[in-house]
Amino acid sequence: MPAPLSIDLRQRIIAAYETKEGSQRQLAKRFKVSLSFIRDLMRHYRETGTVQPKPYGGGAVAKLGKEQLPIIAALVTAQPDAFLKELCERFAQQTGVEVSVSTMQQAVCKLKLSVKKNTDCG
Repeated sequence: MPAPLSIDLRQRIIAAYETKEGSQRQLAKRFKVSLSFIRDLMRHYRETGTVQPKPYGGGAVAKLGKEQLPIIAALVTAQPDAFLKELCERFAQQTGVEVSVSTMQQAVCKLKLSVKKNTDCG
């Protein structure tokens, strides 16, 4: 996710809009931002009275934490020739948590283990 645009730029856009220096579309071209940014900024400014960017939402919560890594290590140790898809299925049976093949591969790489048909951990 890119960093929010500067407060200074936001203030200049609001000032230009309020002094009727152009339409939203013209201001978007002038300040080299998207029209949707101008619209969202204006709505945010009307609703809150501030040009501060909204706080970062935090992103998705990881399905696998440090607590689950020993379970994955045990699954790989029990059957080192298992495919990643098979490990995902066994992990879901044991824990009730379904994970993708890429998530399983990241966990296996983090543990510095290898499984069948595993790509490079890099």
